[in-house]
Amino acid sequence: MKSDALVLPRMQVASGGNASPLRHRVRWGERLIQGFLFLCGAVSILTTVGIVAVLGRESLLFFASPEVHLSEFFGTTTWQPAIERFGIWPLVTATLITSSIAMLVALPLGLAVAIYLSEYASDKARAILKPVMEILAGVPTVVYGYFALTFMTPLLRSIFGRDVVEIYNTASAGIVIGILIIPLVSSMAEDALRAVPDSLRQAAYGLGATKLETAVRVVLPAALSGVTAAFIVAISRAVGETMVVAIAAGAGPKFTFNPFEAAETMTGHIVRISGGDLSYDSIDYNSIFAIGLLLFVMTLTLNVISQRIVRRFREVYE
Repeated sequence: MKSDALVLPRMQVASGGNASPLRHRVRWGERLIQGFLFLCGAVSILTTVGIVAVLGRESLLFFASPEVHLSEFFGTTTWQPAIERFGIWPLVTATLITSSIAMLVALPLGLAVAIYLSEYASDKARAILKPVMEILAGVPTVVYGYFALTFMTPLLRSIFGRDVVEIYNTASAGIVIGILIIPLVSSMAEDALRAVPDSLRQAAYGLGATKLETAVRVVLPAALSGVTAAFIVAISRAVGETMVVAIAAGAGPKFTFNPFEAAETMTGHIVRISGGDLSYDSIDYNSIFAIGLLLFVMTLTLNVISQRIVRRFREVYE
């Protein structure tokens, strides 16, 4: 009772003699920032919904044509809209081949760079190498496309022979796409590795583990969710790459599993068709929306898998 009697006069003095409850002060700067962030999120969602709506509407026009059948679309291996052959697999296989080659290049190299930057590099070396990697990520993809055509293809032809490697091929395009997305893999993976608490590293060193053993057997498993998410985002980036494959992979749909042959990917075909002299609402024109919708479904599936993996293997440290 005595303490309560002392608190009340102090509250009255602080408030000018009248006790009043604390009032929430409106901070207009925070309100403006909150409103701006909400607007950005709403615009992103509405843009995605609009893209899906356009792709769905135009794809329905394509599949509603009497010449197109879902069984043919997913069950045949010839894509020639000019003669009413609509088998999507030549475009899908070329896309998967280039993406697989890109992953074989980008994932091990990107992870190695991330481990080096996180566990071995000094602060000075990291401050130099990180901007260099960002510069690589900022090079226009058109430049990478001509690099694949004028450097990587001649290099492959000198190694495997001119009779084996065609001028346009999915191997050179896939290798250069892998080089293109190394900065993405290394940056995201390094962020995941550096988020692992130093206490885990010190505990491993205390048990006699070497630096390499600590990085591979302790830090990497602890950052598995973030590293896996980086890999899947990189795969989505490789699947959606356009200019490199449009320039270096080839300009004709071909159902082949030979990476040294020319083959047209889904994105490359969309670029070639949309840049041609096709009449609007023709079946050839509408076909690019069906391809785009399938490509959207593929990347969406990869993103959903990434989110589930992150939630499944996420480690929370306090």
